Amino acid sequence: MPPIDTELDYGTPFQLLVAVVLSAQCTDKRVNMVTKSLFEQYPTPQRMALATEEEILSHISSVSYPNSKAGYLKGMAQMLMSDFGGEVPSTMEELTRLPGVGRKTANVILALVFKEAALAVDTHVFRVSHRLGLVPDRCTTPLAVELELKKHIARDTVAQSHFWLLYLGRYTCLARKPKCKACKMTDICRHYLKDHKKSRTIKTL
Repeated sequence: MPPIDTELDYGTPFQLLVAVVLSAQCTDKRVNMVTKSLFEQYPTPQRMALATEEEILSHISSVSYPNSKAGYLKGMAQMLMSDFGGEVPSTMEELTRLPGVGRKTANVILALVFKEAALAVDTHVFRVSHRLGLVPDRCTTPLAVELELKKHIARDTVAQSHFWLLYLGRYTCLARKPKCKACKMTDICRHYLKDHKKSRTIKTL
């Protein structure tokens, strides 16, 4: 697989952080639509920290959970200014102190901004990892999936593996109707091989 990157539009680490927070349960396409005006008005944490939640909300009202996210962005910008000198921090512990930033978001920042071997597990990565058989059934949480995958993926491809699995889940291995006929992974996919074997058994009977 060739190297691939996020589909979110951003110009600075702060803008990437904002975009990833907004992308929770929302499409990257929608996020890119709202961040264009948001970043024009508030390109830095200094500027966003001075905005009201209502002003931020006016730019992001079309994303999922806009009221909560407006509050997160306001609080995040303020904390960046008060605790981190206006810079995006570089550790998991510091990043997850920020309002609206969980482990998945922090891992995206660590991987893209700080080039660490960090692997963000969202719903797509979680689903595809189980369907392919990359992780056992006992991995029932995103953290368990993350730790299991990192045991078996070469350190220099850990960050990239997030995007490989993410886009496979986003465009091919869909939640309700996976496009197995268009997938190049069926020869090793636990889910496909199990269903294929079941189908052949039924036909034989």
